[in-house]
Amino acid sequence: MNYLSVEGLNKAYGDRVLFTDITFYINQGDKVALVAKNGTGKTSLLRTLAGEESPEGGKVWLHPNIQTVFLKQEPNMSPLLTVFEAVYQSANPIMQALANYEKAMKHPEDGDRLQQALSDMDRLNAWNYDQKVKMILSVLKVDYLDRPLGQLSGGQKKRVALAKVLIDEPDFLILDEPTNHLDLEMIEWLQDYLKQAKITLLTVTHDRYFLDAVCNQILELDQQELFKYTGNYSQFLEKKALRQANEAANLARTKKLYKKELEWMRRQPQARGTKAKSRVDDFYQIEAKAKKKTEEGELELDIQMSRLGSKILELHNVSKSYRGQVLFEKLDYKFRKRDRLGIIGRNGTGKSTLLNIITQNLASDTGKVVHGETLKIGYYTQANMQIKTDKKALDVVRDIADYIPMNGGKKLSASQLMERFLFDPSKQQTFISKLSGGELRRLHLLCILMDNPNFLILDEPTNDLDIVSLQVLEEFLQEFPGCVLLVSHDRYFMDRIVEHVFVLGEGSQVRDFPGNYTDYRLAQAEAQKAEQLQKEAEKKAEKQKVEVKKSRNPSKEERKEIKKLERQIEKLEEKKQKLSEGFNDNSLSAEQIVELSKELNAIQEELDEKEMQWMELVEELS
Repeated sequence: MNYLSVEGLNKAYGDRVLFTDITFYINQGDKVALVAKNGTGKTSLLRTLAGEESPEGGKVWLHPNIQTVFLKQEPNMSPLLTVFEAVYQSANPIMQALANYEKAMKHPEDGDRLQQALSDMDRLNAWNYDQKVKMILSVLKVDYLDRPLGQLSGGQKKRVALAKVLIDEPDFLILDEPTNHLDLEMIEWLQDYLKQAKITLLTVTHDRYFLDAVCNQILELDQQELFKYTGNYSQFLEKKALRQANEAANLARTKKLYKKELEWMRRQPQARGTKAKSRVDDFYQIEAKAKKKTEEGELELDIQMSRLGSKILELHNVSKSYRGQVLFEKLDYKFRKRDRLGIIGRNGTGKSTLLNIITQNLASDTGKVVHGETLKIGYYTQANMQIKTDKKALDVVRDIADYIPMNGGKKLSASQLMERFLFDPSKQQTFISKLSGGELRRLHLLCILMDNPNFLILDEPTNDLDIVSLQVLEEFLQEFPGCVLLVSHDRYFMDRIVEHVFVLGEGSQVRDFPGNYTDYRLAQAEAQKAEQLQKEAEKKAEKQKVEVKKSRNPSKEERKEIKKLERQIEKLEEKKQKLSEGFNDNSLSAEQIVELSKELNAIQEELDEKEMQWMELVEELS
């Protein structure tokens, strides 16, 4: 079944053309990713497909009998709603029943209301759906259901909106950067969730592992054209390289033809004949193709780094707690030259807190942080990205320095440096307020590097960066001669940069794991597998031990005691079964339900006690 058809679509803002004459289709079960540089129209295309913006030309057709949901980068939800209301507000009868059940459980004294809620849950068979809702909320750490949305951070709102989308189970998902504000475990869970065959997906994301694992089609928006590739991200890279090689060969032939036609144009007087006019028209088409840029910009950075001494940065017995929770304690570490260290852990385990302690923006509870005399930190974080919006991009850079030193004694002007950061001359003259999120982050990073640091601390530098920017940033960091300390939810980025990781959240001790993020996850999986095998072996040994003990010949008194316990256990099991069946009576009041629950718990406790006595007696026979 065809879910979406796009034919001859055009989009522009004033004189700025984003894309022209693009056509593609999405069918049921397709998982499609849209990739492009920042500022080339990815989000605008998604908004156009979702009906939030109008195209200048072309058609967008969405199947009228399917539910389509668009998750924006910054969801627009009423700040007056509570999280519970935002999540459970739905036309779906099952979600309405779940909402009524959750409300009724808060007022057990209202027996009629509780009974009606239980009846609706049974009638709609909503109990399994309830488990799914709670699972999604738990994984995404949406555990603040009574708080108004207006009191939440941007990241918390994004997780609430994502939870709502997944809970509603629409036929067609359009997701704009769904992995932003998720920790690594959440991303891996979402990745596995979206791989389900029944889900149809169109997404924009810079998470390349996510693209590899989830998507079976890639749409690339490049120089106002759309290119379609079958396969995941790795296959896309191979096919794109082949396309670019073919384009380069065609361009070489076109340039030869252009040179020949240019000579003819220069020799000819104003063309008057029909044939000559036709050749003139063809010339301008050839000229446009010959001058078309095919090579992507490169982020070439050869900045001369400040000298780094033998003592760089040291942590001695550093501990920190927050609201009674120990984040980490007794952390000792000495950074070495060219150290490449990543910090991983779930949200709330203290990653950013540790960075702020290292930069001495926050005091530790115990211990001390020692900075070497030659240490010069460049600290990139969203919190310190404060750039005046009434200035042009070039002026912001010039406020820091007009020139920066390069290796070999050369100097680089602010404008030249910006070009190497993929800011062309027109972008340099753009006011900050007009830059995209990714362009702002790139500019912020450029400003930090202008100060010539020898120790880079990067807190989530990949948010809003396109894949091209990520690739060139990775290449720079790999060659950077100083130290790099990195927090990022981009697993691919982490794997390419870091050589070992601090693991937070596994108790109060910070674990220093030798290897990158994928190495850590593989080791973790192996450890969990070994632990599971050990438990199974212990369980099997215990079972064999009991069977051996049961095979021994007990005395007459012991046999009588065993028989007695077995009869008692059998009667208790019968009572438990009858009580459990009693819950099926729809006429029960709330008080009767509570009373039945107490009686059932008492029976279960007695049953557990008798079974333990039976086990102990069998063990004594050995």
